[in-house]
Amino acid sequence: MGDMANAACMADGFDKIQKLPDPVPGCPNFRRVPGFKVYCCGQPTIAGFEAALTKVCGDKYPKDGPIIWFNLRQEPDVYVNGEPICARPPNKIGEYAELGNVTRDSAKADEEEFIKVIEGRAKENAGKLKFVDINKAEKEIEVKEVVTLSNVIEGLKAKFPGLVHMRIPVCNSAAPLETDFDILVKTLIGTNINTPVIINDQVGLSRATTGCVAACLFKEFQISASFEGLVETVPGVNLDLLKMDRYKMDPNKDALFRGEFEVIKELVAELKDEGAKNECDKVIDKNGPAKTGGTGIKQLRENIAESKLSYEIMDDAAQVFLKSKIMDNIHKYFYIIVFAGYIRDAAVSAREAVDAEKKSGVALPASGKCAIPASELKLTKTFVQFMEENASFRDLIETGKGNLQWERDIPPAALSNLEAIAAKDFKGNLGQIIHDLYQTAHVMFGDMPQGDHKKRAKYRFASKTLMRILPNNLKGEVEALIEKKSITLDLYEILGQCTWGQGIKA
Repeated sequence: MGDMANAACMADGFDKIQKLPDPVPGCPNFRRVPGFKVYCCGQPTIAGFEAALTKVCGDKYPKDGPIIWFNLRQEPDVYVNGEPICARPPNKIGEYAELGNVTRDSAKADEEEFIKVIEGRAKENAGKLKFVDINKAEKEIEVKEVVTLSNVIEGLKAKFPGLVHMRIPVCNSAAPLETDFDILVKTLIGTNINTPVIINDQVGLSRATTGCVAACLFKEFQISASFEGLVETVPGVNLDLLKMDRYKMDPNKDALFRGEFEVIKELVAELKDEGAKNECDKVIDKNGPAKTGGTGIKQLRENIAESKLSYEIMDDAAQVFLKSKIMDNIHKYFYIIVFAGYIRDAAVSAREAVDAEKKSGVALPASGKCAIPASELKLTKTFVQFMEENASFRDLIETGKGNLQWERDIPPAALSNLEAIAAKDFKGNLGQIIHDLYQTAHVMFGDMPQGDHKKRAKYRFASKTLMRILPNNLKGEVEALIEKKSITLDLYEILGQCTWGQGIKA
């Protein structure tokens, strides 16, 4: 990020930041992923850190035991009177922002510089600091204590000496970098299956959810690599019941909600491992909201489909932004599935990657398979190396993430009918044209539920299609007025120009 001298001070917390029931004071949207010792949250206050760690340990896990905490934010954070305040470029105030190429080292360096800036600004303002909230409302606070996030973590180690805090700055929309996945894996290698993993971003939404999915997949790797040989010795256990890759989504769901995008189907074929997507989808559902079996907020797969439905009702300017966001989220979903494939491959290799002198100690007499303690598992290659071996995946997602049907195709017969009526006598047949436009829209958008979304989708379709069938003399006139912003691509404005407004120039 850099340029701390001109950075705006923005409070991390805001009204209605808490979106889940049963809040942990000071730690927004804290929750546990069902079935995993993986936790997700927003940026805590100083007191919130301790409250979250205390809840994670409960009365069973030792407070001096290993606890891994990942911070996925790009912004440097400083605590003023125990509350987190982050640095943002003045033009990027809001709930989240993309800040470019930020690394762990650059974030820490910015943090050290940011605290000096805050102290300087307070000194020049009679001990008070001016800052803004996510809505750009200006506020002021008397500064009593200022401490960096790094020093907050060091202070927590007095009560939780096993705490490991790792920053992995990731962007909000697209996938984490390949090296980001490796940093997460490297941090988790050597931990036990019951080691708590906590992941935060500002609110506990997209970035933190993505990190939690990756952490859960790593936990699955530990379970698969450690226990498969051991479980096989238990009489009567159906191993298929223990496999996450047998997960099947509701076949009645729309294909987009099932994540069946063209580029994803191509990836599954390339991986030759349908189980990677199945396991990924199961973990994504557990990290999603209650409707898909989770305790969270963001549904990383279904959110893409929901955005695609919204795309159909937005104006052109909004569509440009949303299209980019949809493609970014498909990029993220793609990479999570690839990571699942990598982890599944790593589990097979890890069961064999045992030093010869140690193999006798972990091999089971009945089967000869190894039951390796999770803390002793090894990976034979990094995710970056896996991607180098499968470099075609990179090209596949770059060229395929936009391979969606962005607009619904009007049936050829309906279009031909409208064009014929318009060409014969546009003004004389205008009533019939409007009737047929809406009749066609009714059929085309019949799959959408009744409500404002459907009305807007049909209206937008009618506006665009009317523009498409205008006679050439009217079309040129309307296009010129739209370009000059005298009118918009709106059904009634176009009709007005084509009837009583004809000849009016911008």
